[in-house]
Amino acid sequence: MLLILLALISAVLCYIAFARWLPSDRDRYRDYVAAEPCPARATAQVQKDCLSTWHFTVVKTVIKRGGKSSTYTATLKDGDSWRGLVDFGDPGPLLERLEQGDRVTATIWRRDIVVLSKDGVRQSTSDAPRDELQMNAAIGMLAAFFAAQTFAFGAVRLVSPRDYAPFAWDPYGRRLLFTSIAVCFGVGLPAVWIGIPWWTVPAVGLPAMACAAVLMYPRPGRPTAAR
Repeated sequence: MLLILLALISAVLCYIAFARWLPSDRDRYRDYVAAEPCPARATAQVQKDCLSTWHFTVVKTVIKRGGKSSTYTATLKDGDSWRGLVDFGDPGPLLERLEQGDRVTATIWRRDIVVLSKDGVRQSTSDAPRDELQMNAAIGMLAAFFAAQTFAFGAVRLVSPRDYAPFAWDPYGRRLLFTSIAVCFGVGLPAVWIGIPWWTVPAVGLPAMACAAVLMYPRPGRPTAAR
């Protein structure tokens, strides 16, 4: 029953990824690309959907390289009235050049600083929408794989609680889980780098995982441990 419950939770997460998260990120990116500079006398409501320009002073920058613990930030201020922290995904091309006291131009969209620039050098911040829906699809597909695996393993155990091999963690379940992770990220990451449409991730990943599940299925005569 626990496996089936996990399957239901994973199925819900898969639905959220494909029906809510992915469309939301897609629409947000499209709105950002279509956004135009704000008119001179734009109202507060209009400014939410257009690109406004502000000028700030750099207080300090932090560039810390360390894999997952990497930190790339810039602290900005607007006179004495505002001070904020801007996150970046990498140090270049602008962040690594900034020094305390530099004046920078910030592009703001929907109350987020999305681009910082100085002397013609621009860099998008972590808040800037990106066309990386391939990873949304990869994570949603991973949730689908986990839901299918846990439901199948749980159903077999309910029907045959004493003889459920080979639907056990070792070795078939373990191999399926790690293979599904490898397939999702092995397809999703290259799709982001190449820039191919997000739907190619499930189009390639689903058949690949189905083939892997069949090939890894223990054949008669092979020892199988049920744990």
